[in-house]
Amino acid sequence: MEILNNIWMALSTPNEGLLNVLLIPAGFIENYIIMILFMSILNITSTKKQKFTYVLIISLIGFGNMYILPNPFNLFLNYIMMIIVAYFVFKISIYKSIASIIISALIFNLVGALILNPYITILKITTEQLTTIPIYRVLYIMTMYSIVGIIIFILNNKNLKINFLENIDIKTKYMLIANLIFGIITIIVQSFIAIYYLDNLPVIITFLSFISLLTYFALSLYSLTRAFKLILTTQKLESAEEYNNTLRILHDNVRGFKHDFDNIVTTIGGYIKTEDMKGLKKYYSQLEDDCQRVNNLYILNPDVVKNDGIYNLLTKKYYEAESKDIKVNITFLLDLSALNMKIYEFARILGILLDNAIEASFECKEKIINLTFKNDTKNYRQLLIIENTYNTPDIDTEKIFEKGVSQKENHTGLGLWEVRKLVKKNSNVNLFTSKNNKYFIQQLEIYDNK
Repeated sequence: MEILNNIWMALSTPNEGLLNVLLIPAGFIENYIIMILFMSILNITSTKKQKFTYVLIISLIGFGNMYILPNPFNLFLNYIMMIIVAYFVFKISIYKSIASIIISALIFNLVGALILNPYITILKITTEQLTTIPIYRVLYIMTMYSIVGIIIFILNNKNLKINFLENIDIKTKYMLIANLIFGIITIIVQSFIAIYYLDNLPVIITFLSFISLLTYFALSLYSLTRAFKLILTTQKLESAEEYNNTLRILHDNVRGFKHDFDNIVTTIGGYIKTEDMKGLKKYYSQLEDDCQRVNNLYILNPDVVKNDGIYNLLTKKYYEAESKDIKVNITFLLDLSALNMKIYEFARILGILLDNAIEASFECKEKIINLTFKNDTKNYRQLLIIENTYNTPDIDTEKIFEKGVSQKENHTGLGLWEVRKLVKKNSNVNLFTSKNNKYFIQQLEIYDNK
């Protein structure tokens, strides 16, 4: 009985030593919950090893900062370190890293501010007792964790995800990040004001302060959501415009074939009657080129590509190649919505490789690019294969990836160097470069990382 009384006394009276000990496991729990929260919001996938590494590193940094910097400066440093660690551990973009940590911090601090006043009022304690007495502090923390846990549960069950960060322009990303940064600064400052001056302020004032803050962020979130919808709508309109242009060209080609159909059949018949197989083969080869062009235009369809950004990129590069009399053969047998790498990085690699293929084939007498997207289910990988004619047989397939190396005048030689950086960044992605007597070949292999 005496032991229980001693334990209760230690928990219910100011005890800095015990409080510091209890805050150690609480720190691990809080960092784990923040991680699960931002992974749920931004739909970030990871391994158990990545999760363990993130929580361990951030927790150790947080404990160290407690003894190095006073509040609230240690909090700001913690958030900065969270952003950096998330970027390197989960291998997400810097924008996604910043947004994930700040959004999670906003939710955590808003929940803390929401329950602070009612908690103190119900228990009839002061803010000093809250910060110095272990049982009150632990109960407050556990209540906050429970509410955030409910929010995570709702996010996962309602499938509420933010998937637009990689598809918005740089200016909008900066606007979003700036809004979130100022938001978290405001929340932290408000929280400290509430903690240190709550006893001297009427309940109605603290309540109105919280409501006004919550309303401001709700309106900001609503405005940003509207802006993002406008951006996505603009992107879809651009895709629709490109598709309409493709349909117009396709329609003109089909009309041309229909108009010339009788002439085409008559010509083929003439070759057959005279048994001129050599002439027929030559004629068929020329006819096949026109058929392939119509087939390419059919493939350049948003419903086939299933990604507005990649569709716009492909149509732009296709028309660029066509304007230079480069024959492009496209095979598209890949579901980009299930791509096993970031679409942003995939688009950068695709754009650079297509630019190089167009430049190389344009210098050749026979201008050809073969572009293939396909699933290799047998080997659990997705393939992007670009073949192009070239006229530099002595090209070094390793040296071209070095920084500053280029086969062309007035070029920086950074394109393929950037491609290699992006490939190395993804452990499940490989790029094989080869050549034969006719084609220079780039094969991007994306393996299932699950």
